[in-house]
Amino acid sequence: MPTDTLARSRVDSILAATRRPGGRLAILAALAAASVLLFLTANITGSWDFAVPFRARKVYAMVLVAFAIGVSTVLFQTITDNRILTPSIMGFDSLYLLIQTLVVFVFGASALATADDRVKWLVEVAVMVAFSTVLFRWIFAGAKRSIYLLVLVGIVFGTLFRSLSSMMQRMLDPASFAVLTDASFASFNAVDEELMLLAAIAVLGVSVVGLRMLRVFDVIGLGESHAIGLGVNHRRVVTVMLVLIAVLVSVSTALVGPITFFGLIVSNLAYALLGSSRHLLVLPATVLLGVICLVGGQFILEHVFALDTALSVVIEFVGGILFIVLLLKRGVR
Repeated sequence: MPTDTLARSRVDSILAATRRPGGRLAILAALAAASVLLFLTANITGSWDFAVPFRARKVYAMVLVAFAIGVSTVLFQTITDNRILTPSIMGFDSLYLLIQTLVVFVFGASALATADDRVKWLVEVAVMVAFSTVLFRWIFAGAKRSIYLLVLVGIVFGTLFRSLSSMMQRMLDPASFAVLTDASFASFNAVDEELMLLAAIAVLGVSVVGLRMLRVFDVIGLGESHAIGLGVNHRRVVTVMLVLIAVLVSVSTALVGPITFFGLIVSNLAYALLGSSRHLLVLPATVLLGVICLVGGQFILEHVFALDTALSVVIEFVGGILFIVLLLKRGVR
C-alpha cells in the first residue's frame, strides 16, 4: 500500500474514532491528564520535592470538586428532566454562606479563622445534608411527589438564606466583613489535607452506591411513567438520588466554597460533545471536563494572571452567560 494511502487511512480511522462517544471520552481523558501534568511540572524554579507535592494537593482537591459537582449536576438534571437546573438552585450555596455569616455574626471573625477545619467541615456538611434530607422527606411524604414543588421550595429557601445573610452582613464591622467575604469565594489554595481525605471517603461512598444504580439512572431519565412501567420504584430511586446529590454538593461546598455555575458549564458541554444522555458516558465526560476546566483554569490564573483573580469569579461569569444563552434558547423553542 502506498505511503500516502496508508497515512490517509490512518487519518480517516482517527477521525472516525473521534466521532464515536468512546473516542471523544479518550480525547477528554488525554486532555485532562495533560492538564494535570502541565499544572504539576510547569515553571518550577525551586525544589521539585516541595513544588510537586504542593501542587498535587491542589490537583487532588480540584479532582474531588470536579467529580462531586459534575456528578451531582447530571443526576439532578436527570431527575428534573431539565438541563438548565443545577443543585445550587436548592439553596446549598446560600446555606453555606448563611452558616459562615452566622458564625462571624455570633462569635466574631476570629472564631471563623481559628476554628478547627475538620470540625467546621463536618458541621457544615452535617447541616447541609440534614437540611436537604428534611426537605426531601417533607416534599416526598405525600402520595404524589412533585419535582416542581421541590425546585420552588429550594428557590424560596435560597432567597431566605441570602436575605438573612445580607441582613447580618450589614451589621458587621469592616474587618469581619472582609474575613467573611474571603471565606465566601471558592479557593483551592489552602485546602486542608485531612479535609480532602474526609471528602474523598464521602465521595467514594457515594460512588459505590451510584455505580450499582448506573443503569437505573437511564431509566429515570425516561420519565416517571416509563420508569414505573419498566418496573422501577421511581419514588425510592429518586429519593436515593437526591440524598446522593445532597452529600456531593455539601462535601464540595464545605471543602472549597460555592461554585454556582460550574456544574451547568461542564454538564452541558458533556451533553453537547457526546450527543448522548447515557449516564455511562455523560458522567465520566462531565468529570473529565470538570478536571480540564479547573486544573487548566487554575494553571492559567497562576502562571498568566499571577492570581490577580479567583477562579470561581471567572467560572461564575462564564456560567452566568451560558445560563442566559440556554434560557433564551429554551424560550425560543
